[in-house]
Amino acid sequence: MAGSDTAPFLSQADDPDDEPASGHPGLSGPMGNPKSGDPEIPDREGLQRITGLSQGHSTLIVAVLCYINLLNYMDRFTVAGVLPDIEQFFSIGDSSSGLIQTVFISSYMVLAPVFGYLGDRYNRKYLMCGGIAFWSLVTLGSSFIPRERFWLLLLTRGLVGVGEASYSTIAPTLIADLFVADQRSRMLSVFYFAIPVGSGLGYIAGSKVKDVAGDWHWALRVTPGLGVVAVLLLFLVVQEPPRGAVERHSGSPPLSPTSWWADLKALARNPSFVLSSLGFTAVAFVTGSLALWAPAFLLRSRVVLGETLPCLPGDSCSSSDSLIFGLITCLTGVLGVGLGVEISRRLRRVNPRADPLVCAAGLLGSAPFLFLSLACARGSIVATYIFIFIGETLLSMNWAIVADILLYVVIPTRRSTAEAFQIVLSHLLGDAGSPYLIGLISDRLRRSWPASFLSEFRALQFSLMLCAFVGALGGAAFLGTAMFIEDDRRRAQLHMQGLLHESGPSDDRIVVPQRGRSTRVPVSSVLI
Repeated sequence: MAGSDTAPFLSQADDPDDEPASGHPGLSGPMGNPKSGDPEIPDREGLQRITGLSQGHSTLIVAVLCYINLLNYMDRFTVAGVLPDIEQFFSIGDSSSGLIQTVFISSYMVLAPVFGYLGDRYNRKYLMCGGIAFWSLVTLGSSFIPRERFWLLLLTRGLVGVGEASYSTIAPTLIADLFVADQRSRMLSVFYFAIPVGSGLGYIAGSKVKDVAGDWHWALRVTPGLGVVAVLLLFLVVQEPPRGAVERHSGSPPLSPTSWWADLKALARNPSFVLSSLGFTAVAFVTGSLALWAPAFLLRSRVVLGETLPCLPGDSCSSSDSLIFGLITCLTGVLGVGLGVEISRRLRRVNPRADPLVCAAGLLGSAPFLFLSLACARGSIVATYIFIFIGETLLSMNWAIVADILLYVVIPTRRSTAEAFQIVLSHLLGDAGSPYLIGLISDRLRRSWPASFLSEFRALQFSLMLCAFVGALGGAAFLGTAMFIEDDRRRAQLHMQGLLHESGPSDDRIVVPQRGRSTRVPVSSVLI
């Protein structure tokens, strides 16, 4: 495997009529300036000239995108913050409660490839505006559903996926087209701060609005109004930057979109993308399970310990655990995302595989602490909160780094598609089914034991232990990513500079430098 300072000597090419460009400045090895290990990075004035936007305007665009990302996750977890009340209102069990999140994630997952395809080809600003406006209307409508229409709540939560799919697949690619290198990593870390912070605010807003209004329905009416503000900000502030321009040399031709099928085949042949997406799937499985079930689990733990009264039909359920868990999610998210980005940035100077290794360490390290948080819940609620804090901090180290990995191993014209299929994979095998699976296992265990509050606690405790095992599998996937990350990053860089064209499996020629220029020769003529 090539190191970060080794020329990508063996590279596939597919078009016999296209001559690769001769040595370019800013590319390492025989294909370019040997003193430079990476493509040239534009300075502030260069970025402004390429994007047509000032540094301040670009930063303001990222701030608007962060606000909307925070709002999306705040809405998603407002439901989890009032889940015991929803169970009482609709008279449903754990498996039906898990289905609320599963239906939403499934819709989001199915629609993500559609918006990924559109985002690579059409105006991203207007796609996001339409999706968020629709999401706001549907979320508001879901707060007026009567108790005998639980199926209608499931339908509206599914339709909310339209807005999230239109935004989550597109927003990171806008940031990638505004910034490069360390500056892009910092902006992505700010953007992904909104995930844990928004999730935590969802718990807090859900529980506190319910307490103030005396009715959980009002918790679902907060984010739609903020969604209207988001649409206005998108329309007035955000401008569409040229795709991939900040990563090309001035003399390189712009990249043209390929067919959707060609995009899929290229992504499937990108091991760093595939393996990092599998690792992120484990993150989604664990966070999806904890997001929905942790407040309910903590409430049951306190009931077993005799610290609070059980949630009985007709009564309002205690919201203190949702509030505390929301605060923990906010703090661990900010700490974990910032810690992960900073450790990766420093380690990258001495190890080009730093990004996937930091992700692997975060997941492998979180697994035992999440297990301990569950094991200690019957003995000490304080110990449970401490272990949850450590486990979620380590888990949050992945968010921004995984996004950065995708952006530098995938070329600009297929990044929205890559985002979409990472979303599909991570939700299909991750948080689309994990809340329902945890609830289903819990219900099956409860039916095998005598009915009691202790049985309810133990059933959910044992089912949540699955998260620790899945987290360890995700860490292994990131270790696999580290084996391929250097080659895949270099291949994407060469493609963006016009020095490399992708090939089909039947093309057995490579690009080698010969007397100051690049030449295609058969593989059999090269002695390796």
